[in-house]
Amino acid sequence: MTAPQSPRPNQPSVAEPLDTSTVPVSVPVHTDNPKELLGVYIKGMAMGAADIVPGVSGGTIALIAGIYERLINALGSIGPNLWQIFRQDGGIKGLIAVWRQVDATFLLCLILGIATSFATLAGIIKYLLDNQPLLIWSFFFGLVVATVFILLSEIKRWNIGRVALFAAGLIAAVVISSLPLLAATPSLPYLFFAGAIAICAMILPGVSGSFILLLLGAYDTVLEAVHTLNFTVLLTVMAGMATGLLLFTRALKWLLARYYQATLALLTGFIAGSLVKVWPWKVDVLGALNSEAINNVMPWQYPTGPHWLTTVGLMLLGAILVSLLSWWGRRTNKA
Repeated sequence: MTAPQSPRPNQPSVAEPLDTSTVPVSVPVHTDNPKELLGVYIKGMAMGAADIVPGVSGGTIALIAGIYERLINALGSIGPNLWQIFRQDGGIKGLIAVWRQVDATFLLCLILGIATSFATLAGIIKYLLDNQPLLIWSFFFGLVVATVFILLSEIKRWNIGRVALFAAGLIAAVVISSLPLLAATPSLPYLFFAGAIAICAMILPGVSGSFILLLLGAYDTVLEAVHTLNFTVLLTVMAGMATGLLLFTRALKWLLARYYQATLALLTGFIAGSLVKVWPWKVDVLGALNSEAINNVMPWQYPTGPHWLTTVGLMLLGAILVSLLSWWGRRTNKA
């Protein structure tokens, strides 16, 4: 995990961060060579796999993989100013300038990775959620716990303000995870709205975009649309996501540029609070998947027993994988 990157030569400059004690002088330079872009693609696949699970955020994976600031900077560069950049040179040169301005090569590889996961893993993960929930929740619980500890170590010089932000993020995530689910059949305008809200959660570490869709009663509709290639539903949701993304990332980019450590404390709190949602031992008292009657119970209260060997083993596997991902992110950013 590295501090936010300074803008590349083809990006507009930002104000000097107020939190100067926590922003390093040297920042990584991205060469966008094939090896680095392949790494971005793989990290995108990891983000997509996480986003499929209601309760795990792709933003968490981006943060731990060391590409979160670059992602926010790239998305935050999309706006009306792109037309002015295009007009300065026009034609092919103008298009190239716009492409570089939004870091489009990076975004394209990341989106391809996310799309690959959605196309190949959605069915597998849905099957595991339906038939082996204890296994998949145990894996992601270990992943999230390790993520929290890794990010806590990145926060320097704790003070009352940062502790308060961490607590606020934790409480907010717990409250969101405890909201009752909606079961209404979504219309297209409603799906547009759900997509706009969900994409903000997908970008925000610790708040799952899939879980927001679940809360809004749109998760099953969207997942079914992926399986059946219902482009009407998919394009509507994607349009909502694009709208929400452009509005949300600008504010987050501003916060990361000026108050990086404070923002990191808040985001880490969100991730810690999401542990309530990914707690492995759940009991569905009504026997209906994804019903609001699913409750967390203590391991020894689980109907078939705690399964310590399996659950703890999968937690350790999740923790090891996210630790390796963090190490890889730091290594590639220093290269």
